[in-house]
This record gives sequence, C-alpha cells and structure tokens, in this order.
Amino acid sequence: MVKLTDMKPQQIRSEYLKFFEQRNHAIINPAKLVPDNDPTTLFTGSGMQSLLPYLLGEKHPEGVRLADSQPCFRAQDIDAVGDNRHTTFFEMLGNWSLGDYFKEQQIHWFFEFLTEVIGLDANRLYVSAFIGDEKNGIPRDDEVADIWKKVFEEKGIKAEIVEIGTQEDGNKRGIHDDERIFFYDDKENWWSRGGSLGKTPIGDPCGPDSEVFYDYGPQNHNEGYGLAHPASDSGRFVEIGNQVFMQYRRLEDGSFEPLASKNVDFGGGLERISAASIDSPDMFKTALFWPIIEKLQKLSKKGYENHRESMQIIADHLRGATFLAVDGVAPSNKEQGYVMRRFLRRAIRFAFELGIEQNFLSEVVPVIADLYADDYPEVKAKREEVITLLVREEKVFRHTLRKGLQVFEKIMMSPISSGIVDNSELYDHKDRFKVEYKKTMDAEDMFRLYDTFGFPVELIKEEAFMKGIAITDDTQRGFDDLMEEQRERSRTAAKGTFKGGLSGDSLMHKKYHSAAHLMGQALRDVLGEGVAQKGANITDERLRFDFSWPEKVNPEQIKQVEDIVNEQIAKDLPVTFAEYPLAEARAIGAFGEFGDKYGEKVKVYRMGAENEKPYSLEICGGPHVDHTGQLGEGGKKFKITKEESSSAGVRRIKAILI
Repeated sequence: MVKLTDMKPQQIRSEYLKFFEQRNHAIINPAKLVPDNDPTTLFTGSGMQSLLPYLLGEKHPEGVRLADSQPCFRAQDIDAVGDNRHTTFFEMLGNWSLGDYFKEQQIHWFFEFLTEVIGLDANRLYVSAFIGDEKNGIPRDDEVADIWKKVFEEKGIKAEIVEIGTQEDGNKRGIHDDERIFFYDDKENWWSRGGSLGKTPIGDPCGPDSEVFYDYGPQNHNEGYGLAHPASDSGRFVEIGNQVFMQYRRLEDGSFEPLASKNVDFGGGLERISAASIDSPDMFKTALFWPIIEKLQKLSKKGYENHRESMQIIADHLRGATFLAVDGVAPSNKEQGYVMRRFLRRAIRFAFELGIEQNFLSEVVPVIADLYADDYPEVKAKREEVITLLVREEKVFRHTLRKGLQVFEKIMMSPISSGIVDNSELYDHKDRFKVEYKKTMDAEDMFRLYDTFGFPVELIKEEAFMKGIAITDDTQRGFDDLMEEQRERSRTAAKGTFKGGLSGDSLMHKKYHSAAHLMGQALRDVLGEGVAQKGANITDERLRFDFSWPEKVNPEQIKQVEDIVNEQIAKDLPVTFAEYPLAEARAIGAFGEFGDKYGEKVKVYRMGAENEKPYSLEICGGPHVDHTGQLGEGGKKFKITKEESSSAGVRRIKAILI
C-alpha cells in the first residue's frame, strides 16, 4: 500500500480506474465539459449527466459495469470558492452498475478503495443513509445501515446507528460517542433529477443514497452552524463520495414503485478525496492546486496564508477557463462564453488586488496545462492555442480594468447615503446577506461599467459589495431600462436587414411564430440535436428561419420536416405557457438560446397536452396561437418554399402557410 502522504491526485485517479477495471468495469471516456446536443444545460456538472439514458434503461455499448473520471463545471458554486469543500471545476470519479451489482458490493468496494488503496483511516470515516418516507411507502434504508455496520465492525470500529432527520435537527443534536451511521431525510439522502423526494419527475428512476464523510477533527468545526454532525456545512466533516441506489420509479399518480432492474450511480470528487489523503481540509494544498498557488505567490510576492481567498479564486477560475477553452469555448457575451468571460475577468480582478498588474495568464495557464497534460491528451494538444486565447482576453480586460475601477473610486467620493441593502441573491453560500452601506451606485455608472469597461454584471455587484456600495432596486431597474434602450437602438438599426423581427402581434404573425417552434423541433427530429436556431424573421406573409447545419438539407429531409409540422397542426395541440426561473426552465428541458438575452424569469411555451410529453417546449416571449390547429384554418398547409445558405455553417429556410 502506498503511504498516505505519497499518493498524488494523479495517482488516486489512476488507482481508482485500475481498481474498478480489475472488477470488470469498462473504463469509458469522459464527456466534454460542454455537452453536445443538450439545450437543457450549459455544462457537464456531474459524472452521471452523460449516462442518464442508460440509467433510464437504454443499453450501454460497453456493458453493465462502467467507470470513469469526469471533468465537471458548476458555475453556480462561484461564491462558495474559499470554503473547504467547493470548487467550480472538479473531477468526479464515478462507477456504475446498470442492473448488475447493488448495495453490498458497492459499499464494500468503495470502503476498500478508501482504506486499503488510498490508506485513509477508517476511524475518520462517517456515513449517512435515507431515513425513509412513510407517506410515500418508502422504508428506512436499514439494508445500507446494516452493511455499513458490518463493514466498520470488520475493522474493529463500533458503529452505532442513529436517526437525525433534517440538517437543522443535526445542528441542534450533534453526535455522540460511537455514532457513525446517520439517517437523514430526503433533502440529504434521496436522489432524483428533480432533487428531493417530492420533486422527483414522473417516470424517472430514483432512490436513496449513502454519503461518505471524512472527519477533519473538531478544530475545523465552525460553531456558527450549531453542533457538529456529518451533513453540517461547518467544515469539520466533508463529503467525499455519494452512492446512489436507484431502486424506484415515480408513477403518474405520484406514488413510487420498485424497479425490476436496480442501478448504482457513484460519484466522488477527486479533489476532496485527495485532500483527505493528506489530511488537509484545504483542497488547495493538494498537488492539483499547489503548483498554481506557488506561481501566484512568486508573481505577487505575497504569501498564501494571508491571501487565501484571492489565490483560491484565481486558481479555481483559471482551471475551469482552461478546460472550457480546450473544449472550444471562447470568451463572449452569450451562454458558455459569457460564463468563461466572467470567470476570467474575476480572476484578473483578484490578481490586480494581489498586485499582479502585468499580464499573468501567460505564466499561470501553462502550469495548469502541464498538471493535466499526461492524463488529458487534448489539453496537451491544445496547450498553445488555449494560452493564446486566454492571454488575448486578459489584454482586452486589463486595458479597461483600471479605468473601470476609477468609476468605483468616484462613487466612493460621492455624498454619503447610508442604509441597509439585501445582498442574499448575490451570495448563496456565504453569510453575506443584509449589509450596511455608505454609498449608492447610480444606474448610469452601473451601465457604463458593463457597456464601456466590460465588467460582467456579477463582477460589478461583487466589487460594489466589497467597497460598501449599494446596488438598490432602483439602481437595478434603471440599469435594466438602459439595457432595454440599448437593445431597442440595436433593433431599430437592424430593421433594414431584419424587418418584422418577432415583435408583431397580428393573427398571421402569431401563426408563423408558432410555426417556427414546430419547424425548429421538426428540424431537430429529422437532422439531429445539432440544429440550433441562429435567427428568425417573421412577417404576416411568411416565416424565415436560420439554423446551424453544415450542408444543404436535401429534398427528402425537407419533405419530412413539412410532414411532421403538418402532423402537429392536425393534432390541434394546445399551446400554453408558464413562467419559471431560468435555471428551472433549463432543468425541465425547455429549449432556448440561454445566456444574457434572458432575464431571471422566463416564459416557457408548451405545445402538447398537460398529461403528455410536449412536442415543443421552448423559452420564448411570444406571441403565439392558442392551439396548433389554428395554423391549418381554411385548409392551409405548412410549406417550405426555399432552403439556402445564410452564412458559413448556417442554413436558411423560408416557409408559408398555403
């Protein structure tokens, strides 16, 4: 067995894959960080994301036992970087059983890997299980608890089983001597695509899970969270792996039935397991981060211990940006490119705070690339291309960064207007909520920072928070108005080439707008999910639709699209809409060009009966008909009149109702 402090994260990754390969698992290639043909999400955020079809019953070509190490990106954790458990970019070690082995083997294997291969002290491991749900007829997972009890006792460790309930219950109760196996509710120990038990989607597989925690000791407990227990956020216990046991399916009446074929879905963060392997609650001291930190210390001439948060944010964000660039993402103001730009500019801003005012990405990105070159050939192959791309973005932002910061200084010199502002929407993971401020930002200054100096909105808010400058509701409304005025100017300027747009509200306009939804989905049905809308021009006389496709759409495919659209018109599908937060719209599978063109709340239009899978589910502002049969009134049919090239990689279709 390798000594505890001798195993690097790269070795842990390798040993994990070898461990499961020896147990007849096929080692599969990781999915791209930016998912192919998946409009529901911007990034791959978990190991199981690309395997969902197989967890739903589809046969995997590599068999029923799989394992991998999957790079993941969770932009929503941006404000959590700086605690001892969160990074936005990480690797998820995963193994799956598709109807093969189940709880007994999975628990024994993971415990063996942690204690015998990596060398973790079993006395530092604690576990959780599902407490059950009497209302839904799901029993307490005593099977898992009994397996864990036996596993610990084989190591000579007394393992008492205790019911906790909610995280809040645990904060009040804490843990006692010899307690090692803890039952929690569905918010902690139930897995479904919707989250907790009550949010499990109809028809989906789901089930209890069992999490494994590493105990960093009472010196790492933050009493502000209450008493210590495994599911607390206090810092003492950190989850290093989660075993999901998919053994139920939710029925249309909301009840749950056992699955005939049960699956295992395991995920464990490489960075967290690596930190446990050196008994350090600080992941940034592992070999996947420390070379980056050392470079930042050298460039800034400042020590890590006094500048932890800044250096952690820079290291985390640049790792994520590097992998995004490898996957072909470039900084922009839309979708993945917007997230990448935000992360890069935030890293540059914190580097400026450290006194690194010269270009530094050319120094740091090569360190990151070299950390992954041996295990990810694509990183090695694109090394120079990625460095060039990221350095270019740095130069663009540094050119205006100093001038933008002068705007904040000007605000600080303005007359005092003290009060309290609620920043809870900005900081989800840190205790930064209602705070006092001494200055207020004008909407014009906020717009100037965004429009002239290239500060992402979130970076403006964060910088304002750090300086005690309030962005009030009035500031935000004024900023939104200025943004809308700019969009209107852009629309007015574009009328010559995009006449009609999507702003009409006549009945024919509504018909053609609704036809665009049907045609977009029909194109995806015929050509594949690689079709993405690139523009639309709708008038009362016809529909024009631009979409990504590398070659001419042949006459047979055109006919198929026409037939599908006319079939949906004949079905007279109801057309309804509901408003959702953008993240929730994505989660339910609504199609749309996500990015800064949408606000926090969006309209999702559904074409199809409420109790059936909709034919079309799309984010859109309207206008639409009330049911698809209206498109066929008077015996009219949908007809494509022309298919042509619009630009490189983009095709254009014109269609009418005739």
